Parts: sequence; structure tokens; C-alpha cells
Amino acid sequence: MGLQAGIVGLPNVGKSTLFNALSNAKAQAANFPFCTIEPNIGVITVPDDRLIELEKLVKPNRVVPATVEIVDIAGLVKGASKGEGLGNQFLGNIRATDAIIHVVRCFEDDNVIHVDGSVNPVRDKEIIDTELQLKDLETIEKKISKNEKLSKTGDREFLNGLDLLKQLKAHLEQGKNARGFTVNAIDFEKHFADLFLLTMKPVIYVCNVDEKSVLNGNKFTEVLQNAVKNENAEILFISAAIESEIAVMESFDDRQMFLEDMGLNESGVSRLINSTYRLLNLATYFTAGVQEVRAWTITKGMLAPQAAAVIHTDFEKGFIRAEVIKYVDFTKYGSEAACRDNGRLAVQGKDYVVEDGDILHFRFNV
Repeated sequence: MGLQAGIVGLPNVGKSTLFNALSNAKAQAANFPFCTIEPNIGVITVPDDRLIELEKLVKPNRVVPATVEIVDIAGLVKGASKGEGLGNQFLGNIRATDAIIHVVRCFEDDNVIHVDGSVNPVRDKEIIDTELQLKDLETIEKKISKNEKLSKTGDREFLNGLDLLKQLKAHLEQGKNARGFTVNAIDFEKHFADLFLLTMKPVIYVCNVDEKSVLNGNKFTEVLQNAVKNENAEILFISAAIESEIAVMESFDDRQMFLEDMGLNESGVSRLINSTYRLLNLATYFTAGVQEVRAWTITKGMLAPQAAAVIHTDFEKGFIRAEVIKYVDFTKYGSEAACRDNGRLAVQGKDYVVEDGDILHFRFNV
């Protein structure tokens, strides 16, 4: 399944610098607003040590890791919901993403101009929140107007939907994001899913900090953490400058040594990807053969036929069974044949819930 996350933030907070470090594409990074005029799309390889172990055991012709698309979207300014700056373009680009990576400046540097003249992460966050909320209000008001006409028929379903929409509108008018509005899954699918609300998207706040604040944060990260404590959001401390240095190192050993010198166990890239997976409730399964070892991304709780469809829709249509080996068993016995001989290969049907780390072989007939 394709996963796309959009990097957002005010101009000059370090978005493009972080994007450069994260992706295989290169966005222009410059000390002035709107240096990213068109959304740049890069591809991040999802770090997963299990692939390395499977490669050693299977010795395939190639290894294909899971990937995440990262979209670097032009910096937002006040009034974007009304078309100021590159607002309409920004809001259109963010609507297509699965998650938001909201970069907030949490460092002081006289050489890097802040668009509002000072470092204030809570103010910066609220500027973007307000613009997204205003756009969502516009979307909701249109649907309320439509439903008010339809509700004149007395249809109870429309009346219920209209009431929920008005509740959500009031919620947004209080300066709150839609992701904090409580609604059951059935009502969400009936009344909200088609709106693609910007503030309903899950968010990761990336505090762009200086080198000495990567481990424990600083005064800026502290106030931001307090401001978002009631949101269902991930918060990371990442130094875009450090990630840029790591990105240009070709040797894995050099990168690991650099991280150890910084007192870090893993790079910001790894932590960001792991946070994205947690936030979107994702998991990984593998296919492993001589031709290819590959990682596949699924939503947790997917049944075997749905997981098979991630490879090809025909796999779901003609699904017969899934042959399942747990990763720990595969690494213990060293091969599919050995797992089969030792009774560690299970044959599962359509009701099997795929687990993270499963090694699967699908049997199907089309």
C-alpha cells in the first residue's frame, strides 16, 4: 500500500533541509520563504533490520524494502485559507497525504531569518492550525448547507448527520482540530470520511532543534509539548542539520559511529518512520524467495486476503490460503524447508489476521 506523508511548516523552519536528509530527491534549501515552489516528492526507504537477516539466509537476487513517499510542501503563511502566499496550492497538496509531519522551529540562530521575527513554536503551530481549521470549516459549511436541504425530507439519517456536522463545526470554531473530535467509526464513515478534512489527519510534530537539544529537548520543545499534550500526536526532537550530515555519509559504519558520538541509538529518519508507522497503525510482512525478498506495508488487523491484495488485487480475488512462517522461526531454522520440516509453517485461511513480521506465501487461483 502506498503511504504518503506531507512535511508542513512555516517558511524557514527547516522543512526542506529535513526533506533533503530524508529522501532520495533534493529540494532547494535556502534562507528565504517559498524556496520550495512546487511540492517535491522523495522516497524514503523504511529501515528494517529484519530484511538484512532475511537477505543473509535466503541470498536473493534482490531485496526490496518498504518505502514512504515524502512530499515537501511550500511554506504556509497567515491567510493561506483565503489564498494568501501559496495557500491554495499548499492546502490542495496536503489533502492528498495520509499523515502530516509538522516541522516546528525550536532553535535560535541569528543567521536564519524567522518569517515572524522571533522563535515561538506554539505561535507557529497555531498559525498553521488556524489556516487548516478555516479550510475545514469551509468544507463542513458546504456539506451542512447541502444536508439541510436533504433533511427537509425528514430522513433520520440525514438529521443525525446534520447534527454531527454542526457539532464538529462548533468544535473547529473553538480553535480545535478535527482529530480531537470524538465520533464512532460508523458515523465517521457515513458523514465525515468523504470530507477529507485537513485537521483530521494524524500528525507528527518534529521539533527542529540544535545539536545539544536532540536528546532532551529545550525550553522551546517544552512549551510545545505542553501545548499539544491533549492531541493524539507523536512528538520528536530532530536536528535537521545533523540529519543532513548523516545523509551524505556513504558508509554504514561511519553513520553508526557518528550516531554513537552524538549519544544516539538511531537516526532521526528511523525514528520518524517508526513514529509514522505507529501513528497510522501500520505493520510489515515479508515475502522471501530466491528471486526476491520484499517488505510489504499493511494496516494492522488486515486479514490474509487483504494483505495479499497489497501485492496484486488478483491475489485477493483468487485467494486459496496463506502459508505463514513467523520471523523468529525463519531465523532460527534458516529456511522455509527447514521450518516446514520442523512444523513451523502454518497453513491459514481467509480469516487469518496477518501479524507484523510474518513471512507469507500466498496460494491463489484466478
